Amino acid sequence: MEQLYSQLADCIEFGKINQAAPYPPQFKGMPGADELTQQLLAEGASAGDILSKALIIGMEKIGVKFRENKVFVPQVLMSAKAMSTALVYLKPLFAQNGSDRKGTFIIGTVEGDLHDIGKNLVAMMVEGNGYEVIDLGTDVTAEKFMAAGKEHPDAVIGMSALLTTTMGNMEKIVREIKAAEPNRKVCIGGAPVNDAFAKKIGADSYNPDPQGVVEFLNAMAS
Repeated sequence: MEQLYSQLADCIEFGKINQAAPYPPQFKGMPGADELTQQLLAEGASAGDILSKALIIGMEKIGVKFRENKVFVPQVLMSAKAMSTALVYLKPLFAQNGSDRKGTFIIGTVEGDLHDIGKNLVAMMVEGNGYEVIDLGTDVTAEKFMAAGKEHPDAVIGMSALLTTTMGNMEKIVREIKAAEPNRKVCIGGAPVNDAFAKKIGADSYNPDPQGVVEFLNAMAS
């Protein structure tokens, strides 16, 4: 079974969705995330083990490669697609046993900003690393973030902005959340923001890449 976990981790890292998928070329004709996840479940593997011994390992590897500019957005999207294919089989099992998840992450692009590629990458990477993700979409107000927070009291809130013009909205939203819930952890990201801006507005973390968000969440969960 360990070999199957390793194969599945490779499929996630390199974006092999299923046996019929032509990408990546070196995996042509081989089983992908779809078949291997079903095989592991049929052989008695738990959803938690498949997550921790295969999906998380594969997503961590692609996350580090992305951070180091060894791969680019298309490769990460293929990895995320392979991961999502595996999660189709695991999510119903997680629903039966919530303890298999490390925690909950609420994410959205801030009010006034409709860009979602960066947000989606983070959401997929975080989900692949064992968290339940509540994706609020784009143009998200402080009220929407706080309403989701009330439904998920222990969740970390993540927000993205791609425009310098929406940084002001991010500042307003973070301050409103912190005024209502001083202990709520908030992390921010996006092209125009940086660590100094995060400190200025009272956010708990700034991360320039999805893997940094995962590492922040893991630190919070430990």
